[in-house]
Amino acid sequence: MVDATTAPTADERDAARAAKRASAEFSFEVFQRASATMTTLMAAIGDRLGLFAGLAEGPATASELGARSGCHARYVREWAAALTAAGYVDHDAATDRFSLPDAHRAALADEGGTLFQGGMLQNLLGVVPMLDAITDAFRSGDGVDPSRYPPDCFEGMARMTGAAHDNVLVPKWLPTVPDVQQRLIDGCSVADVGCGQGRAITALAWAFPASTFTGYDPLPGQLDAARRHAQATGVADRIQLVRADAIAGLPDQHDVIWLFDVLHDTADPAALVRSIHDALHPDGVALVLEPNAGDALADNVGPVGALEYGMSVLYCLPVARAAGAEGLGTLGSTEATLRELFDGAGFVSVTEAPIDNPFNRLWVARR
Repeated sequence: MVDATTAPTADERDAARAAKRASAEFSFEVFQRASATMTTLMAAIGDRLGLFAGLAEGPATASELGARSGCHARYVREWAAALTAAGYVDHDAATDRFSLPDAHRAALADEGGTLFQGGMLQNLLGVVPMLDAITDAFRSGDGVDPSRYPPDCFEGMARMTGAAHDNVLVPKWLPTVPDVQQRLIDGCSVADVGCGQGRAITALAWAFPASTFTGYDPLPGQLDAARRHAQATGVADRIQLVRADAIAGLPDQHDVIWLFDVLHDTADPAALVRSIHDALHPDGVALVLEPNAGDALADNVGPVGALEYGMSVLYCLPVARAAGAEGLGTLGSTEATLRELFDGAGFVSVTEAPIDNPFNRLWVARR
């Protein structure tokens, strides 16, 4: 016989059932996210191999899509089946043809558009091979030197940020800082610190032929890619590319200095900001683009924050730690942190440009 004094009450039974349901729901959420990760990997393969571009030409059987992309039909069919199951691709059973819905083209096939996600997919392929090195770093506390990351990491970054640089930097962001825009029109000396593969600096050089531009980056592979991009864009005569670690100082002074998503990656943010300050002419301006980070962890909860913190673990933090630094992390460049850095370097004013962007904030620091 059950002792009535020890038998669970109705409320306790309800609480136990609710706890069990919550555990089951979360377990299914983990499964769904694992499925989404698999879909992301399939999409990254499709981007790398031109399969989405092939589907953008029109519906195709696996054999036809294989011929368009130079891939084996058997692999193409399994890939297309995976993305049909995920809802990325449609399948017509009557004709056995796969197609890319019109609403999906901007994200998966329209290279360079503001909605295109191929760069992010490629960037993820570039960090996945580093998982062993990163988990080792968790145990040791060391970092991972950026030179160890494969080209996909950096090419993906360039494609990911290039869409913004090509589509909104000049027509939308710069007009929010009209005096800087006028300087560029009239002709001034501009530096891009941490220029990477040169997407931003070439966009600026193309739009403002009266100005001269210098890109600084410590990674020679990045500078080689920037040179090729400048040459292909037709602005190589107005761009000088210099291998330099800006933390140690810049060799020349400039009227305007840009930092595009660089500060949160650097080993010594305070030293970098001081170098930027010292490299500006007396009336110079620094424009610093950083992730849209809230001051508290609770402010960053959601899909964007989850992605940004994840990228911090996979790239930003290990790169900073490789230089022996604590590292800000991808979402560490909060307003309070940035103002402290700018004030400490001697900038007389720091304002936020109203770019109205969900992913980034643009700070204007005046010397």
